[in-house]
Amino acid sequence: MKNVRKLTEGAMLLAAFTVLFLISMYLPFVGMVSSLFLAVPFILFAAKNEGKWTIVFVVASILLSIIVGSFLSLPLALSFGTTGAVMGYLIQKKKERMTIFIASSFVFLINIIGMYAVSIVFFNMDIINEMINTMKDSIKMSTDMLKNLGQEKQAENTVKQFTRGLEMVRTLIPTLFVLTSFILTLMIQLVSYPIVKRFGVEVKKWKPFKDLILPRSLLWYLLITLFANMVLNPQEGTYLFAVLLNLTYVLQFLMIFQGYTFMFYYLDAKGISKSVAVILAVFSFIIPIFLYIIGILGIIDLGFDLRKKFKKES
Repeated sequence: MKNVRKLTEGAMLLAAFTVLFLISMYLPFVGMVSSLFLAVPFILFAAKNEGKWTIVFVVASILLSIIVGSFLSLPLALSFGTTGAVMGYLIQKKKERMTIFIASSFVFLINIIGMYAVSIVFFNMDIINEMINTMKDSIKMSTDMLKNLGQEKQAENTVKQFTRGLEMVRTLIPTLFVLTSFILTLMIQLVSYPIVKRFGVEVKKWKPFKDLILPRSLLWYLLITLFANMVLNPQEGTYLFAVLLNLTYVLQFLMIFQGYTFMFYYLDAKGISKSVAVILAVFSFIIPIFLYIIGILGIIDLGFDLRKKFKKES
């Protein structure tokens, strides 16, 4: 009877997945939204069943996606399926919300890297490279128009600036992949968790944003990366340059995140409304110089444990 119940539940969730999958594949604008819900059936199944049954469910959904779609639709089912399955499994194990977020983001990142590698190796198609080349062609057309209008010097400067920017984008592809996986995983959780809770799946609440603290080891990684960059001074275009640059950007992004959490903590401790903290956060995005200040605040908070000192003073 237990196995029959599992099969029935699995069949119903597979049917729900199929409907969402078809909407995501064939309805362009609605599909962008519905794709975020693709992980829900996997979260529900993995949260209530053993790991081996979850693996069978994921494999079945992938085969089903190939049947109703095509082989090219496999990445969509694989990425959201494996991410949702990991979320559900960790929910079943009563893991903290941050642990679930980091683990599922890592799984989504592996899927992105895997899809990118497969498209290059097996299909000889580098999507990012093609996008960059398309943008370069557009820049060339614009500069040709400027030259025809007699503004050759301005055209040359424009080409240099945009070309340098596009090459920087190419170098920062790993960072873009990491940020994409974090953002998409967060969006998946935001839309999925309220639904799975209605089906009796207990999900631990996030800690208040102001209480989130990143591992202090990240500060050491940042310092080592910056030191290596100064000492080695790698030449632009080399592999070492790309590695250090991506590490620097990712770690700086995390320091900015830490700075925001401390800002919310400090203002809350002072009895200032949370809306003020939100306004300051939005304001910092409008004027980028404040992002550096927030990042420095995050570094100081991690390095000197400002919160403990602040508690002692209060």
